[in-house]
Amino acid sequence: MANQTFARRKLLEFIAASPLLPVFSAQAAQRINDRDYIADSADMAVNVFDMENVAIGNWSQAHWTYISQGVEDELTLRANEEGYKNLHLRAHRLVDVSRVDISTTLFGHSLPSPIIMAPVGGLGMAHSEGDKEAARGLRNTGHKMIMSTAATFGIEDIVEARGEPVWYQLYPTNVWEITQGMLRRAEKAGADVLFLTVDIPARNQDRMRRFNRDADDCTECHIPGTTFADKAMMQGLAVPRSIIPSNPSMDWDFVKRLRDSTSMKLVIKGITQPDDARQALRVGVDGIHVTNHGGRADESGFATIDSLPEVVSVVRGRVPVIVDGGIRRGTDVLKALALGADAVCIGRPYVWGLGAFGAAGVEKVFNILDNELTIAMKQAGVRNREEITRGILR
Repeated sequence: MANQTFARRKLLEFIAASPLLPVFSAQAAQRINDRDYIADSADMAVNVFDMENVAIGNWSQAHWTYISQGVEDELTLRANEEGYKNLHLRAHRLVDVSRVDISTTLFGHSLPSPIIMAPVGGLGMAHSEGDKEAARGLRNTGHKMIMSTAATFGIEDIVEARGEPVWYQLYPTNVWEITQGMLRRAEKAGADVLFLTVDIPARNQDRMRRFNRDADDCTECHIPGTTFADKAMMQGLAVPRSIIPSNPSMDWDFVKRLRDSTSMKLVIKGITQPDDARQALRVGVDGIHVTNHGGRADESGFATIDSLPEVVSVVRGRVPVIVDGGIRRGTDVLKALALGADAVCIGRPYVWGLGAFGAAGVEKVFNILDNELTIAMKQAGVRNREEITRGILR
């Protein structure tokens, strides 16, 4: 995909510079293929794919591979996006939609939109200021940010850039004392919601394994010999060099222990099965995040939007349910809400915006999706969260 996009971009550059075609407009470029459109600024991007087109030209092949990859044959990665295409919205006419309210509340917070910034590790590969620049992109939009344990910067720097506390995603590690150290640090920084990632006890990322981090372009930003112990959130915690981000021995007793050791609300991130949702409720979690890590965890080939109704039917409104994976349009957001999600997270689209235009690109991605959600709601004849039901879907 990356090589094809580079080739298309080079073709456009050649045509634009050709003496045979002294006048080559943006409209002409779009007539070739909308996916070849290269925006000159964040303001010129009309959808999130325009951000992708620019970002792919700014990143190395290794970084693009890391961000775009799934696992193994990438069946789950593709299923996440295809799942939304298999759902169809009902257009409902002659409803007064002059005023549409997309705001919502979640975990005691008033949010301008049900769209949240998902945690993505290593954002320094997308932009030199990484998570801090992403956080700056939300200052004007007001959207909530979940930062990753694998962030390029520490939570204190990210909170300062965002201008308010962020929520924290936890890779629990295999050392309880280190886990506790991260919790105390997040609490001190004002985080009041904790997302425990449970979906990657192991995974097999074929595409990324082809890159040699001691060769290729990797040594430009990966210091040979570094480990997870060198991540920003590990600093000051006396972390052993052998530490790993996941905890393969983690079980429901661990979840209960974690719940009892923090003042933050606890959300389990990585639930896709109704039986797991039932057990999460039994141990007293505060929320469930339906996700397969953007197709980067299991290779079930099953979309999160297809898992969502099963989980919602078990939860029955007792705790909030969040979903991510494959969301690229405001119509996708509306479909997820119609199937019972309280909010959605987006990952790759804002990373594209970050890599394309920095904070301005991130801000524009959230504005684009909010606007598309508003338009979709008007077409469906619903004016607020309460009016969004499964009945708007075929």
